Amino acid sequence: MTSTPKPTPHSLPARALVAKSPEDLAAFVPLALGFVPQRSVVMISLGGQQGGLHARVDLPHDPDDVDDVVEALLRPARHHRVQSVIFVVYDDDTVVADEACWNLQESFEAAGITVRDAVRIHEDRWFAVLPGRSISDYGGTKFTLSDHHFTAQGVFEGRVTHASRESLRATLAPDARGVEEMSRLVVDAAVAPVGALHRMIHQHLAAGTVLTSAELASLAVTVRSGERRDEVWAWLDRAQARRCVDLWSDAVRRLPQSHVAAPAAVLAFAAWLSGDGALAWCALDRSREAQPEHSLAALVVDLLVSATSPMTWEPPGPRARDASHPAA
Repeated sequence: MTSTPKPTPHSLPARALVAKSPEDLAAFVPLALGFVPQRSVVMISLGGQQGGLHARVDLPHDPDDVDDVVEALLRPARHHRVQSVIFVVYDDDTVVADEACWNLQESFEAAGITVRDAVRIHEDRWFAVLPGRSISDYGGTKFTLSDHHFTAQGVFEGRVTHASRESLRATLAPDARGVEEMSRLVVDAAVAPVGALHRMIHQHLAAGTVLTSAELASLAVTVRSGERRDEVWAWLDRAQARRCVDLWSDAVRRLPQSHVAAPAAVLAFAAWLSGDGALAWCALDRSREAQPEHSLAALVVDLLVSATSPMTWEPPGPRARDASHPAA
């Protein structure tokens, strides 16, 4: 395989969705992930220590590499004591997709985890893979995402579904004009006093606004220190995470490569905390492209690879506001 599969946990939509058919699964997965997968294996859990553990990994091109996919999904399923799962494979290559489904079924059943079903999806058709369905199901059944009631509910709840992971990643692409401006400002920007970043972020979250250019320049040069970075992320809880995603996404788009690593890592943490694992990985890409060994980015990678539930996160308390005790 060219890269290690990335288990990516995702949250359920605000109102519980009950998938009762392959058409329901086809509509549910893009809502849960935030984008329509390509060459992917998606695991949907149906029971365990934490509800709604869903993960996506890249599907390999070589059937011999399917074992890596099995291990990447089985590890978090075991860790969280998942009871049963459904697999949805996105690919037009039946050889690799079928090999993945069969290996997943065998390995999960051997581990005591029931595989309720596995289907393959390509474009606007779903295909049965495991035994037990009618002959016509193996030839493909057409579906329409836009007409499904899950899709309508997602639109009503304001959930954005991107056409692909690359489309989602593009939402964090550098804004040329903003980067040009910030490249000039960070040169002479002063490091903010202790506690100033904490107050600044809270003020913007309360007002629903984004950082001014001068504020962002000062923040960018300040959070390059791990001790000061804690002021802007370690106090976060789930109630504030989504608003932080919006604020930090704006910051990441405007900052030059030289100063984007820490803000992108903070965005990755906020995205994970809000249940958006796909966006968290995209933010991690931005962070690690700029600084491969960034400590906060490494922490978020561990949270994602282990499929740790955001519901288990508890801010470290007063320590988070004390810049003399770095959390990452």
